[in-house]
Amino acid sequence: MTQRKHIRSIRNAAVVGVSTALLGVGAPVTASATSVGGPAPLAWSTCEGTGLDPRQQCATLDVPMDYADPGGPRIEMAVSRIPAEKPDARRGALLLIPGGPGGSSLNDPSKKGQKLPQDVRDRHDLIGFAPRGLAPSTPVDCGLEYGDLALSKLRPWPAPDGSVDANMATARRMADACARNGGELIKHLSTADEARDIDRLRAALGEQKISAWGVSYGTYVGAVYAQLFPHRTDRIVLDSNDDPDPARVSRGWLAGHEQGVEDTFPEFAAWAARPGNPDRVARRAAEVRPLFLRLAARLDREPIPWPGANPAELNGNVLRQTMLDSLYSPDTFPTLARLMRAAERGTVPPAPPSPPEDALQNVAAVGAGVLCGDVGWPGSAASYEKDVAVSRAAYPLTAGMPRNAMLCAAWPYPPREAPVRITGRGPSNVLLVQNERDVATPLTGARKLREAFGRRAVMVTVNSTGHDAYLANGNACGDATVSRFLSTGQRPDSDVYCR
Repeated sequence: MTQRKHIRSIRNAAVVGVSTALLGVGAPVTASATSVGGPAPLAWSTCEGTGLDPRQQCATLDVPMDYADPGGPRIEMAVSRIPAEKPDARRGALLLIPGGPGGSSLNDPSKKGQKLPQDVRDRHDLIGFAPRGLAPSTPVDCGLEYGDLALSKLRPWPAPDGSVDANMATARRMADACARNGGELIKHLSTADEARDIDRLRAALGEQKISAWGVSYGTYVGAVYAQLFPHRTDRIVLDSNDDPDPARVSRGWLAGHEQGVEDTFPEFAAWAARPGNPDRVARRAAEVRPLFLRLAARLDREPIPWPGANPAELNGNVLRQTMLDSLYSPDTFPTLARLMRAAERGTVPPAPPSPPEDALQNVAAVGAGVLCGDVGWPGSAASYEKDVAVSRAAYPLTAGMPRNAMLCAAWPYPPREAPVRITGRGPSNVLLVQNERDVATPLTGARKLREAFGRRAVMVTVNSTGHDAYLANGNACGDATVSRFLSTGQRPDSDVYCR
């Protein structure tokens, strides 16, 4: 993939880095916040950049920075489209909602959108966008120290002894940088505001209703949009689903990695012990887990210098972070296996490539603003220490990280409003698709979203491994069920299992 592939792991780090109870929150979110006068029609022009479908067009939409002050400052939102390929059969617009926070779908009409069935592309404009704060929309930047852009800082791991003191110090340093450098916009990054931006985009497109395909964090965005604007929704597909628990929001997503790793690691172990595999690490699958734990513990004690990497050493937490990233797809299993083989020899592979620092800074700032702006985090080290200790004992592979503090523990701005509670109120037009073994958005969390939607949704559970199910890491049965819904509106009468 492009630079977006390189920042994917940073984006995932942002998505799943959060911690416990709500602090003070404001008034409940209401759809009326967007009643600020209709946006002007979009002025489409040729997109900048390379490798794009020549049919893709781009435009800029102005939206309020603060929906509580619609007459105040405005920010720009970059949007894109490829028009329906058969105008006389056109049904409407299909919005591609990216993961993150910190992901963009601006190029997706030219990329993943082209994997959609022909009849979907014939009948729908494919719409992408860069969410608020993310370039080339009006950007935000925290000006973090370069070392704090490491994945193990953005999604921090406890010290080898379980201490979180260093994590709390890092949280204060990073939050202070965001307060100094993030400007007013850093205070106005939230899932609810992204949903409001989407409704402004719908109106600017001239659509009474909009369909959507949301992936990963985009499932929560799609769910919030469907809750705030239920009668503006047409066909909604939510793929690789976040737990919508309004008491924890992103803290719950981070905690979900405990189960996600337990669900997925056995698949890696079986692959990593398979005869004939050039990246084989053990003779039997049962040997892979203890080998990983031994290597991580040894690297905790004796890190190996890793020139060009950030941080510049292979330590136990870097190995654990690589494990987490590599379990996102079976295609990336070799990355972990090769690092384990190198660590056994006391060596390191070439340092992984890194995107430009300005891209890392922008993605990290958007992730921080949304995760910390959606819900309050506890500020006491003691609460994290307790949770980390429990997590380390029950889930040694993740070593307490899913219950740890990130920069939200020191975030200076309380949430501006309460998180949206997803309910069954609204039309029954939502289809969830979910792999059984998903390290980032485990099946347990997806079931919580299915339960919250009630009669509005049905869920397709796919017997497959990896994050992103539809047209990616799922199976033919799941793909066909989703494609049929997007193409015809035909949806299973009840939840289904795709073996």
